[in-house]
Amino acid sequence: MSVEEILYDEARPKMKPGDVIAFGGKGHFSEIIKFATFSDVSHVGVILQTKVVDDNEDRFFNQIIESTSLHGFNGVNISRFSDRLANYDGELWWLPLREKLRKESFDQKAFYDFLFNQAKDRKSYDMPQAIKSALDALDNLPFDLHGPGYNSEDFSKFFCSELVAAGLEKAKAIGSVNASEVTPIDLCRWNIYQDKYYQLKGDASKRISRFNTLSPSEWNV
Repeated sequence: MSVEEILYDEARPKMKPGDVIAFGGKGHFSEIIKFATFSDVSHVGVILQTKVVDDNEDRFFNQIIESTSLHGFNGVNISRFSDRLANYDGELWWLPLREKLRKESFDQKAFYDFLFNQAKDRKSYDMPQAIKSALDALDNLPFDLHGPGYNSEDFSKFFCSELVAAGLEKAKAIGSVNASEVTPIDLCRWNIYQDKYYQLKGDASKRISRFNTLSPSEWNV
């Protein structure tokens, strides 16, 4: 698996709904997430829509949906990806969804409807589940019991990777998973992407460790 630095002007027309965007933030909470998950990734979002409706010139722009603090609201937000890129302090990577998967199973309408409805309902950010999802060492106890770090799936609120994982599941890009147990780096390690990912911003020495190497079935319900 390889990474390539790329300018957004080149990446923009190639982005499609379902492509994951990974962030490596520099804030206090971002550093905690990276420390707890032993990675350079602190946050994820997903490309939602890439066109301007009823535009005679066939122009488009990329929207990103994510659960984060943005526009005065801490929860599920939709924004123009170019604005997020321009204003973000840290690393940004684009993880294109595998084309074979997109052609064979990806239900774009189900993907859009599910995610758009979470934004419309103003689902707030789920801090407790975000923290517990990162504490994987406490999840499994003997006799198939779960420890205090285990999250039962709950979509009343969303943290970032939970939202993206749930959207990909609704789109049938993956099988059934417990989205509430998926961390940002977990999502980036799922083997659902093209062989190459792209760095759009930040320190070129930073990497997504074990990118594209794990089956989502390891997070099944």
